Amino acid sequence: MHEHAVILNELAQDIRPVSWGVVWFEGLTAEDQLVVLRDLAYYCIQAGAVVEDGPESVLLAGIRVTHTPAVLITRGRLAEQLAKIINLPQDERVKAFRLLVALLAVADGRRRERYCAGGCSHAWHQLRNRRETERPLPNRKRGVDP
Repeated sequence: MHEHAVILNELAQDIRPVSWGVVWFEGLTAEDQLVVLRDLAYYCIQAGAVVEDGPESVLLAGIRVTHTPAVLITRGRLAEQLAKIINLPQDERVKAFRLLVALLAVADGRRRERYCAGGCSHAWHQLRNRRETERPLPNRKRGVDP
């Protein structure tokens, strides 16, 4: 898995806090932000996201229902709306990022409950186990989120 794929899945699985993810996302170039948003949208579709996941995702993302990404996610034809969300102007990207991470969390959470509860071979579902076996980073205090 690419480094940012690991990060996105860790965010969606609440292994890393979204606040950390926002700082990471804001530090990317505009081009890399677009790549991340495209990948997130693809992961959401792969995880089986549906338009009915929109309201829960908006709530989980902590954005207002009147923000453009929130309005789009609830309008139906999810793939079309995701394309619009990833192509929003630069000043909407952090909201789009938060929303897509939340959508991935909702869709992948449902997939884990339905199909992977007894265990699976999906590499992205093994991240928590991998992280727990890693040695702490230098100068990192125990119990403090990365």
